[in-house]
Amino acid sequence: MRALLVVNPAATTTSARTRDVLIHALASEVKLEAVTTEYRGHARDIGRLAAASADVDMVVALGGDGTVNEVVNGLLHDGPDPDRLPGLAVVPGGSTNVFARALGLPNDPVEATGALLDALRTGSQRTVSLGLASGTPGSEDEAVPGRWFTFTAGLGFDAGVIGRVEQHRERGRRSTHPLYVRQVLRQFVGEPHRRHGLITLEQPGQEPVDDLVLSVVCNTAPWTYLGNRPIYASPRASFETGLDIFGLSRLSTMAVARYGTQLLASSPERGPRGRHALSRHDLTEFTLHSKAPLPFQMDGDHLGLRTSVTFAGVRRALRVIV
Repeated sequence: MRALLVVNPAATTTSARTRDVLIHALASEVKLEAVTTEYRGHARDIGRLAAASADVDMVVALGGDGTVNEVVNGLLHDGPDPDRLPGLAVVPGGSTNVFARALGLPNDPVEATGALLDALRTGSQRTVSLGLASGTPGSEDEAVPGRWFTFTAGLGFDAGVIGRVEQHRERGRRSTHPLYVRQVLRQFVGEPHRRHGLITLEQPGQEPVDDLVLSVVCNTAPWTYLGNRPIYASPRASFETGLDIFGLSRLSTMAVARYGTQLLASSPERGPRGRHALSRHDLTEFTLHSKAPLPFQMDGDHLGLRTSVTFAGVRRALRVIV
């Protein structure tokens, strides 16, 4: 098998020595070429070239969820075709690694490499669903090109938190779970619309749902991790179904205490619930509109401000070696 390894040298939890060990281990099983990313979007460009090549059977992403997202968007630049396109493999190297862990991979990169080698020897693979977010026709964001996401997207509060974290990372801070918790609190204090949200959910054939403050779109469960604790905003979300959405219409102090506690105690059997909570399962198409530009994120990457985003849940979009 011919494989292309995409290495993010800034990956949070992998040292240069660890990367060398992983490369040596993979090269013992496949014909391997390793490429180190040099700029934002480089992994996407590498994935696009791999998709157009007849010489690549598998692309391995060594990095965090952002690196994985870029590789996926490169592979699917011309649309999903799991029978033709190279398969994707993931070796987690970020601070959270939601996609890799949702696939059942160990969070340790060395152990995950061992699991990948076992999958290669046995031919183990699966085809997973993905989400696609695009600018909404007729809106001021209609020219925004479509972008794939592997596990989550969000418009509003959670994207604002991610934007705050990225500002700290640009100043040289490491992405840690305590940093995220602090930014959640600061985003809450500074949120001007926490009692009356600006977001409307529109589904074909359904009445719109207005005044959401928070909207989290999930392609799988868990939604994220707090250290080793999985957090389930949409427990029924799955790589075998369409998209799920979780929303809140109020973020008062009492609501945050209630729903925050429920999220921390969430499980595959039970997620947040209550008068101000919205939950939708297995959606193929829907749109989120906002009365004013709000932060938008995909797979933990802040993408700026949006007023309208249209989502599609695409089944059997990507072949994964796992």
